[in-house]
Amino acid sequence: MGSIRRTGGRAARVALRSAPLADNVRPVRAGLSGGQYKPLSDADVLCIHGAALDALEQIGLSQAPPSGIEIMTRAGAVLGDDGRLRFPRALVEDMLALAARNITLHGRDPKHDLLLSGTRVHFGTAGAAVHVVDLETNTYRESTAQDLHDAARITHALDNVHFFQRAMVARDITDNLELDLNTIYASVAGTTKHIGTSFSDPSHVAPCMDMIHRLAGDEATYRARPFISNSNCFVVPPMKFAEESCIAMEHCIRAGMPVLLLSAGQAGATAPAPIALAIVQAVAECLAGVVYVNALAPGHPAVFGTWPFVSDLRTGAMSGGSSEQALLTAGCAQMHRFYDLPGGAAAGISDSKLPDMQAGWETGITNVMAGLSGLNMVYEAAGMHASLLGFCLESLVLGDDVLGQVLRAVRGIDVTADSTSIEAMKSVCLDGPGHYLGSDQTLKLMQTEYIYPTLGNRMSPKEWGEADRPMLLDKAIARKNDILAKANHQIDPALDAAIRADYNIYFN
Repeated sequence: MGSIRRTGGRAARVALRSAPLADNVRPVRAGLSGGQYKPLSDADVLCIHGAALDALEQIGLSQAPPSGIEIMTRAGAVLGDDGRLRFPRALVEDMLALAARNITLHGRDPKHDLLLSGTRVHFGTAGAAVHVVDLETNTYRESTAQDLHDAARITHALDNVHFFQRAMVARDITDNLELDLNTIYASVAGTTKHIGTSFSDPSHVAPCMDMIHRLAGDEATYRARPFISNSNCFVVPPMKFAEESCIAMEHCIRAGMPVLLLSAGQAGATAPAPIALAIVQAVAECLAGVVYVNALAPGHPAVFGTWPFVSDLRTGAMSGGSSEQALLTAGCAQMHRFYDLPGGAAAGISDSKLPDMQAGWETGITNVMAGLSGLNMVYEAAGMHASLLGFCLESLVLGDDVLGQVLRAVRGIDVTADSTSIEAMKSVCLDGPGHYLGSDQTLKLMQTEYIYPTLGNRMSPKEWGEADRPMLLDKAIARKNDILAKANHQIDPALDAAIRADYNIYFN
């Protein structure tokens, strides 16, 4: 039977909590397996799959670029007199058989590699916010390249934010090529985690790849471990290809860059209002993307990016923090699992303008449902406000606490012979003090079974008052400032100087 520690329990707990843990015994980490939550029955999944195939055969997609038409018709797609490409079921099934599975999205530091397999869950940023939330004045201002770089630096320091996709647009850059170059460099200089970016013009892919190869060391090194992926809105819902984005995607695929096939319809506006049919449309559009990618480069790494959003049907405005959004995302995750494809979707968005209670419930509910559904890549999981129009650096910091709790829920309950043994109960109830506070078992598990918030406050009211009533947002501001003050530049100084000599870089 385990012994009971009758003295020194608090000191021992404090010492244990301060000791660093190996990654494999931490209570939460990237890649925990979800899948416990399934809003769709098996019959529902088959119904959605069948409807998506019907849509591809009977409706098809319009406005493919000539290069895309050539690629997809060569594989078996049919170009109609109405200009729409239609996809026979057999073609979709053939391309699904070729599609890459169990892919790895690399970080520049291998410890940040993300294996997209099964129901393994990873959380990160994304979006194209045009404003930053300024908590000193509770106002919105235009986002800048420095803000983007700061967001990358903060993400690098957060354990529960596993990748960094561009979260905002640098509004201080008016030239679109300079915007794309600075977006990449601000991200890479801020973090060695995997990075997602996009291109505003297909002609920008080549010069951006030149910079990326310099950052990697050379082209071969990048191709071996592509640490940047292309977030590509290759469709404009409903059921239309986005010509320039498709051409950019073709360039990225030939350059060895993983792609996110992103379909972002809005239920009730650019996607059907029924939640199930919104999923059908998103799945159909992304299946067309699977055909496109694998007809061009069989087995090229691609993320099945069904991102249907929700409208508030009273106004038509987007509602990213709604329960309907959470259901859409979880339902899409089930479809990813049905196809056994690496999948991504959006969660964690708040419609609130500030990091308040509304932001807390919206971020928490949508992220936990995404995680429990086993979504491989949860985008926009921290920092997003005003239905994607605003980004808040302090909310990114707070999001690390939220995502820690979410990941703990994803991990679930460990039921083993050891964890259900009644020996610890015997030692406390029959021979001990009648509580478990100082037992060996409690001390052993307090860091590996339980997670503790960095900023969240668990003080009693008395302790809180004695501590001069610390406020959550004040602590978030302080942690943000501390991270930025201590953040290291993630580029070798000589290379950084060379990049700044050759490009117009807009951040410090």
